[in-house]
Amino acid sequence: MLRSIRTYTLLLTLALLGSFAGTANRVQAQTYQIDCAILLCLSGGWPASVPCARARAEFIRRITPWPIEPPLQIWRCPMGASYHPVTPSENRGILYDILFTDRDRLRPLLTPATSSLLSENAIFNLGAPKLSQLPEGFALHLVQDRADIDISGPEFNFVRSIRVYDVRYARQHESGRDGDCNRSATIYLGTYGTQGDFSWARSAPGALPAAHVGLERWGSNCPSIYHRSVFVDWRDYEGNYGFEQVNY
Repeated sequence: MLRSIRTYTLLLTLALLGSFAGTANRVQAQTYQIDCAILLCLSGGWPASVPCARARAEFIRRITPWPIEPPLQIWRCPMGASYHPVTPSENRGILYDILFTDRDRLRPLLTPATSSLLSENAIFNLGAPKLSQLPEGFALHLVQDRADIDISGPEFNFVRSIRVYDVRYARQHESGRDGDCNRSATIYLGTYGTQGDFSWARSAPGALPAAHVGLERWGSNCPSIYHRSVFVDWRDYEGNYGFEQVNY
């Protein structure tokens, strides 16, 4: 199963390599492409490739103040067309939802070079159905602030694993008058819901992951600390841990 996911992620990543070369009059399609790339590259553990490097750069840019955005905006990746495998247990078909619609709807997303790459023969050789065999009549549609297909299954746990910690400030210092230790912090945690919807909630220094750097001495005696950062972590499809931190 994991080998199948990696194979199809690689294929779709190669597809994105061609589609990133769009011009300014295709800004809307570019928006779709970058979030599809983030989705696919994140699931595969950010494999080394040009499209995944660009996707990761955008993923990090979105948490670089200010403003702080959801690093993955899955509602911008059209997944409204569905490929239903013959065998219900073949979850690999879910990844097809991201790019593999009929040819007319592929046209805004794929360049001629990419379309050639995803020829019927190339797809058939990977054990997937030809594009002409996909069901017709699927309309491209977006759902505001959530995925436009059901992603509640465990194969999309990597989306819900993403956590964004916005440490707006954390201050610790000793009061000169009475020697008391004054501590104050404003921290928010951004998380993804069952269908990829993103929301913020109040958090605290003690909830920060061990990989976060800057508040190690928080609560220990009273060293002077003033810290601001945004920290994002996640687990890929195979459960491998990753994180990034931006200080400001």
